[in-house]
Amino acid sequence: MKLTIALNSKILRAPRTGIGNYVAELTQALQKIPDLGIHYFSGSRWGDVQISEPMPGYSRWAGIAKRVPAAYVLRRTIEQQWFNRGVRKLRPDVYHEPSLWPFDFSGRTVMTVHDLTHIHYPQTQPKDRLQEIERRLPPALARVSRILVDSEFIGQEIKKHFGVAEQKVVVAPLACSAIFQPGVEEQLAARLEKLGLAYRGFILSVGTLEPRKNLLLTLRAHARLPLSLRERFPLLVVGMPGWHTGKLSAALSQAISSGHVRLAGYLDQADLACVTAAARIMVFPSLYEGFGLPVLEAMASGTPVIVSTCASLSEVAATAGTYVDPQDEVGLTEQMRRLIEDDGAWMAQRIAGLERSEQFSWTKCAAITAEAYRQAAND
Repeated sequence: MKLTIALNSKILRAPRTGIGNYVAELTQALQKIPDLGIHYFSGSRWGDVQISEPMPGYSRWAGIAKRVPAAYVLRRTIEQQWFNRGVRKLRPDVYHEPSLWPFDFSGRTVMTVHDLTHIHYPQTQPKDRLQEIERRLPPALARVSRILVDSEFIGQEIKKHFGVAEQKVVVAPLACSAIFQPGVEEQLAARLEKLGLAYRGFILSVGTLEPRKNLLLTLRAHARLPLSLRERFPLLVVGMPGWHTGKLSAALSQAISSGHVRLAGYLDQADLACVTAAARIMVFPSLYEGFGLPVLEAMASGTPVIVSTCASLSEVAATAGTYVDPQDEVGLTEQMRRLIEDDGAWMAQRIAGLERSEQFSWTKCAAITAEAYRQAAND
């Protein structure tokens, strides 16, 4: 018997980042599971085909919406009405909400919680959105049938903060897009030339420009490298502006003026895959992550990673990563230098990372997710 699944895919209307990548990759894998029939809700309409491209002008309209009083509440109310119309027609067995709070739904619900950033870093959320999360998330966690999480770390956090029953939490580790893979210099040359980069001639930092990504530590550690190494291996910073960027922006501007740091901003998947495969190393000393997808993307691309000892990152990198204390500026510099100068250590970590990345796949993530749907339907 085929299960009918209602899945909220409206995140795919926005430029593709973390949760959007999750929804896009997961749903493609779910479509290959024969006992599932998936219907997608895009925020204003329903369809049997996943959204393939972001909505033109989404960022501009989102910026305008943020300035409207109670915008999140108003938009959510309107979307709930559209959601209800589709539910009455489709009568799904299970509804999957891949983000922080689900729509009101009288049937079985599965939700994904990627992290609890709103608890640890409430400053990251607009005030009205934060209020909605704080109001809606606890009762949602209590009423849903299953809660999918990206890591054991987040699963433990949910149980600790909300008293959720053990059997409701299902760990479904993420994977990365097949576009992230090793590439030889000749294959990457054209894109690298466009970006003004040399193959294996730069250090990569990926993440939204906000304090929890710990970019200030990366900037300071890179500045400690000998001048000759900074000139040969500039730091490439990839990511969109986030919250509380004042202090970070000042430090970043100063670093950029030195000529040894470059800011790429947001890169599409093709350019991001290129720089990830071409970097000498990826540096990711984040203070808090629910998973840490850029780390997996780097390992799958054959690029060694330096990560912090925080949160979920050890679940992703395991023994294939180099670990540093997130406050240890000197230690990070030393590890950067080691992976620049020691080709043997670099190659050993590259091989370990490639092997580790093979343990993650969207097929596995989809299989776990589909089983959560079945369990929910049978509750």
